[in-house]
Amino acid sequence: MVILGVITLVLISLFVSLGTWQLQRRAWKLDLIERVNSRVHAPPSAAPARAQWADVNAEKDEYRHVSLTGTYQFDKDTLVQAVTDLGGGYWVLTPLRTAEGGEVLVNRGFVPPGWKESVPPAPAGEVTVTGLLRMPEPVGGFLRKNAPAENLWYSRDVVAIAAARGLNASDVAPYFVDADGKPGANAGTNAITNDAEAMTSKVQSQDRDYPVGGLTVVQFPNNHMSYLLTWYALAIMSAVAGWFVIRLELRKRGE
Repeated sequence: MVILGVITLVLISLFVSLGTWQLQRRAWKLDLIERVNSRVHAPPSAAPARAQWADVNAEKDEYRHVSLTGTYQFDKDTLVQAVTDLGGGYWVLTPLRTAEGGEVLVNRGFVPPGWKESVPPAPAGEVTVTGLLRMPEPVGGFLRKNAPAENLWYSRDVVAIAAARGLNASDVAPYFVDADGKPGANAGTNAITNDAEAMTSKVQSQDRDYPVGGLTVVQFPNNHMSYLLTWYALAIMSAVAGWFVIRLELRKRGE
């Protein structure tokens, strides 16, 4: 009975701890969503300059609405396989050379498969781009491995793309920018959303002027409430089961 009591207390403590941890994670996730949402919809601010690159990180910078000015290098376009609300196709990543000599990869937007060999260039000369700051995508897990030698790209790996295009690693920003949609009918919607149908309907109703920018969908799964309820329920079940078995044993001894 002592051993059973100890096991019951250990299980209750474990499940309560896990439930409390999920409660804390839920508060953190809601705060993250609020912070990122404010970044996405804020007026664009200057993208981190070269002197600030070392301090750029996901926690404080990802999904910031930024602007930068420079000249596109169209001969160094990279097409990265993508699946969007417009279907399957490619992201068009083009280096933008800034006035200070640095290079920032800009995701100019989505194009369908038929455009792979003839991606239309952006305006020549100096341009100002606004969009969402993004951190390089990891390679591995469910993502297919990039094959630079075959010019096959499945993730937006800034370092690998820069090397494949002959860019000096020290001159390339440690982030890329998802360009906003063009004003008017071609504008996509950079937003936090869980309503995929609404997004698809809006995007598909627009006329196309490829590449289509502004298709970043910011999603943060938030299942912490169901998890914490599960852990707390298991704690209650453990307490009830332990009490029932001990009570049954005491009754048998009394008899």
